[in-house]
Amino acid sequence: MTKKTPENNDSELFRLSVGKVKRVTNDKVELTQKARPKPVPQIKTNDLSEKLSADSFYDTEQLSHEDTMTFTSPGVQKNVLKKLRKGHFGIDAELDLHGLTSEAAKQQLLRFLHFCIEDGVRSAHIIHGKGYRSPNNIPVLKNSLNLWLRQHQDVLAFCSAPARDGGAGAVYVLLRLSQKYREQENPQE
Repeated sequence: MTKKTPENNDSELFRLSVGKVKRVTNDKVELTQKARPKPVPQIKTNDLSEKLSADSFYDTEQLSHEDTMTFTSPGVQKNVLKKLRKGHFGIDAELDLHGLTSEAAKQQLLRFLHFCIEDGVRSAHIIHGKGYRSPNNIPVLKNSLNLWLRQHQDVLAFCSAPARDGGAGAVYVLLRLSQKYREQENPQE
């Protein structure tokens, strides 16, 4: 192939479009590090009430002092509730809500359930009291706990504890295993 020689007109046009050129005398490039911006951590929301479903389809009746509570979420067998009531799952954690206001008890419960799920707790014992000192002889914490536990997405079942563990003033709660603990139980081969 023959080499095409640029015409004077093209060469002049090229030099005009490129502008001033500085001759490179060194073939080494010095890298300068730009200062990277400092990482900003994401703010993690501590709103644990997002674990409660906002659905109001849990229409619960008012419970009195000696009424017992039972609940199984959809898909959980009745035998699980029987085993929970008999204490087959054991107690991994305990929370006492005596003397707290309703809002303080809700925050304590949500925090407790959050840490239970994070730590792989399967069964918990929550003492709410029978509510003998509640206004109008209606146990406030007992009725509220009945609703909150039904709304919590990680609660599989709960029932009133036997007399030795508080009777109608306490509940056993069966919790869903966290994803990280499910993977440890069933390693894929």
